[in-house]
Amino acid sequence: MTPTLRTDRLLLEPYVPADEDGFVAFFMDARVSRWMGDGPWPEADYRATFARIFDHAYASDGFDVWVVRQDGRLVGHAEIKPAKVVEGHELIYALAPEMWGRGLGTELARAVVAHGFGTLNLEQVHATVAEPNTASLTVLRRLGFRHLRDIAEDDGTITRVLSCDRSEQQART
Repeated sequence: MTPTLRTDRLLLEPYVPADEDGFVAFFMDARVSRWMGDGPWPEADYRATFARIFDHAYASDGFDVWVVRQDGRLVGHAEIKPAKVVEGHELIYALAPEMWGRGLGTELARAVVAHGFGTLNLEQVHATVAEPNTASLTVLRRLGFRHLRDIAEDDGTITRVLSCDRSEQQART
């Protein structure tokens, strides 16, 4: 079961069905979906994705997925899940644009990485980031992630693959 995590300013908790409209609105914001895969998608696709969180992630304890809240309001999304592209567990996180530039991305990513190393007992946590997403690359470098390789996407863009080892993270704290 996905646990609730707390940081100084954020609450990460499992989604509940009442979060569906907020989830859809969050990911339909082009400023968010620009960095999250091939978005923005049609609304129906986001609703289907939200349903899969309950059917696949939560029902089978497949992986951890959180709604990110600040003062009770949905302000982000986070996951840590197995991913073939990195041959390990991948950190995924996003914040609403009005939350950018406040250090919350670092706070959020740090909490999920700590969960990966502590609760999940992972040796490595990976991330994939679009090359132009300098804010996310900065957050990950700040947390000790190092660049492993690049993936040339079909559309000509580059995705950076980064990794953080448990031993490196422990040395930083």
